[in-house]
Amino acid sequence: MQSFALFFLVAVAIGGVAWVFIYPMLSGERQAERRKDIVAKTGSAAPARVTRNAQKSRREQVEGTLKEIENRQAKKSVPLHMKISQAGLSWSKRQYVIISVVMGVAAFFLFLLIDAGLWASLAMAFAAGFGMPMWLLKYLKKRRENAFLAAFPDAVDTIVRGIKAGLPLLDSMRIIASEAPEPVRGEFRAIIETQAIGMPIGEACSKLYERIPLPEANFFGIVIAIQQKAGGNLSEALGNLSRVLRERKKMKAKIQAMSMEAKASASIIACLPVAVMALVYITSPQYIELLWTHPMGRMMLAGCAAWMSMGVMVMRKMINFDF
Repeated sequence: MQSFALFFLVAVAIGGVAWVFIYPMLSGERQAERRKDIVAKTGSAAPARVTRNAQKSRREQVEGTLKEIENRQAKKSVPLHMKISQAGLSWSKRQYVIISVVMGVAAFFLFLLIDAGLWASLAMAFAAGFGMPMWLLKYLKKRRENAFLAAFPDAVDTIVRGIKAGLPLLDSMRIIASEAPEPVRGEFRAIIETQAIGMPIGEACSKLYERIPLPEANFFGIVIAIQQKAGGNLSEALGNLSRVLRERKKMKAKIQAMSMEAKASASIIACLPVAVMALVYITSPQYIELLWTHPMGRMMLAGCAAWMSMGVMVMRKMINFDF
């Protein structure tokens, strides 16, 4: 029975992998996609040949420049010290390594004390030493980005009002660096300090995207850099940027509100097996103890945990909307 169950799980896993990677090639979906791409490129090349010698509009040039900047920034790998800075921490690489080692060793000895076994202890030590610190950095980075997005449109409006009142751009930024909430205050203070040592204001604002990797921060840096190079009405450009930021904020809130039903359903489906297992253990523990006392029960429990994890990840991917 144990061999049959193991064979069944392996066959299902191999079938799933074959369905994902081999079926598109056998069914002709990839060839159809290539043909559609060729047709689309051919259709778009015909009017391009007609207007080959015509000068591109300013809007197309700006769009091309923005795409090049986004592609260049997307290809960059983020080093560890930048990830720590994006999370709002002041750790050094040495401190990060020491914390990771301490967490891994603590998890190893903790699971040895509860008789979890050597291999399970090593697995948990690896997860705690490498996974937990990275998860912590991602969590703090996400929380810091949300706090930045909540206060950034007001900061841009402050700059617009200051410029319309006759203040220079740097003086308006100094107001934000002294009165805005964190992390907006610290980021604008870093821009002012970077500009004070000789870097142009456009490049100093472009550095904001490295510390806060958000499209909103990238928009702000691009607007300031283009205005410094090409000139123009900065208050009008920043006013348009402020409206875009607020519209993006409203769109994000609307998407979250519309997806809450799906998220609640996914949470209920994910927690239901664990809740049923806990209730059965409370009412009749001898009935369910076979899952972790018998070898076949352990195998079934591990298989169920693996499939449930895959299902949770699929549901998370389905309800994680981006715009």
